[in-house]
Amino acid sequence: MTELTAEMIQRGRGGADPAEIARRRRLAQDVRAARERLTSSTGLQRAFDYELVRLFSQYRLGAFVPQIVLAAAIAAMACAFIAAQAAALWFLAVTGALAAMVMLSRRFLTQAAEDVDVAVWRRRFVLGEMLQGSAWALIVTVLLATDQPAARIFVLFVLLMVAAVTAMLSATIPIAVYAGLVPVAVALIGFFTPSREIDALTMALMGASAQLFFIFLAHRLYSSAVATLESRAEKDALFAELEEAKANSDEARRRAEEASFAKSRFLATMSHELRTPLNAILGFSEVMKNEIFGRHVAPAYKEYADDIHASGQHLLNLINEILDLSRIEAGRYELQEEAVPLAQVVEECQHMLALRARARSLTIREAIEDNLPRLWVDERALRQVVLNLLSNAIKFTPQGGEVTIKVGWTAAGGQYISIRDNGPGIPEEEIPVVMASFGRGSLAIKTAEQGSGLGLPIVKGLVELHGGGFTLKSKPREGTEAIVTFPPERVMDALAPVPSAQSTIPDERRRSAA
Repeated sequence: MTELTAEMIQRGRGGADPAEIARRRRLAQDVRAARERLTSSTGLQRAFDYELVRLFSQYRLGAFVPQIVLAAAIAAMACAFIAAQAAALWFLAVTGALAAMVMLSRRFLTQAAEDVDVAVWRRRFVLGEMLQGSAWALIVTVLLATDQPAARIFVLFVLLMVAAVTAMLSATIPIAVYAGLVPVAVALIGFFTPSREIDALTMALMGASAQLFFIFLAHRLYSSAVATLESRAEKDALFAELEEAKANSDEARRRAEEASFAKSRFLATMSHELRTPLNAILGFSEVMKNEIFGRHVAPAYKEYADDIHASGQHLLNLINEILDLSRIEAGRYELQEEAVPLAQVVEECQHMLALRARARSLTIREAIEDNLPRLWVDERALRQVVLNLLSNAIKFTPQGGEVTIKVGWTAAGGQYISIRDNGPGIPEEEIPVVMASFGRGSLAIKTAEQGSGLGLPIVKGLVELHGGGFTLKSKPREGTEAIVTFPPERVMDALAPVPSAQSTIPDERRRSAA
């Protein structure tokens, strides 16, 4: 039974092609992303604006304690060049700036995302970063009065360290990086440029080059953060689509189960409702056809009775085939397995259809291997398989044609049945059609009598229930060959022998008994 999918349900309701649906979904996503970029202050999606500011706040909160420790260490080392009171004042200024940034970050993170004005908070953080950079740069003002050469190296070391920390912690808001680095750059210029010594100018050049490197590093970190957010957004969108597809699949499965239950209930009801009047129609039409109660006054009545009986028989066969196929597809066809000689069943079926073959002047040739062991199969199902294939071959073979039946061993040790005719054949692209329920090939419709189109699906289902295989080979104007194979496990000779009671006696006991 073909599995019902969400795509099939959508198409059955007149929905668009899946490729068109996917194109529309991508277009809607592109339009939504473009609209968010236009309404964003950074050119990204609005959700990214909030996430970048949130990352900035988290970085600043996490770095508060290490920065306090760093400021304390710098203040302690500055005592070697300046008075302790001046170093303490500088430390308090830096601590205040850091505390102000922490308070801003905590306040931002405690607010709900939908209540946050990202542009306002970005401006606040930029001002806080500028205040923090200015506090760090005050080290230059504190050390400006000293003329010791080591003080210059110390100032350069401190300012470069501050610039590196600012670039890494503020990278998610690029303008905040510039706001934090401007006071540091001004302090470097103000501290080194008044001196005309080559060492001072070299240090100033090193500081400027380092500033450019830190700006480049900040941009790289910003790009990496944006790429990470985009990847996460795509992953979330993919998860959402997967959830939607799963929901559609569950809905399709539920509808398929409901449809299968409704079909089974309908067939169970209609089989009884149709068979009861059909039995009466067949019985009475047979009585009239055989003229049991006397000859008909008009000869046409006998012909009408023949037509009624034939039509009723055809309808009864169709009902039986539909019910068989329904049970097979639902997995409710119970096999009554027993040891059956395949060659004998084929010969009996050929004998049953011999009259029909002679009426069409057909020649039936047999090639059956001798001494084939029995198969462990359902005899009724096997007989139905052979009758369906053989009747199809006779039906589709033209007058004076030939049908060949072969029965023998497979290469794997199983057994096979091959029924070949020289009828009109089936185009290769139509083989899946004739294998489907109620499917019929174009050439068969033109050249053969009408049928239900259920014979081959029933054959395929019954063979698969036995673990076998069914293959249909055909070419136009060359004929058709149907091959049914049964696995070695179905051959009785392949079964392991049952050990007897005497074979279980150990050899030692046998020898001692002797």
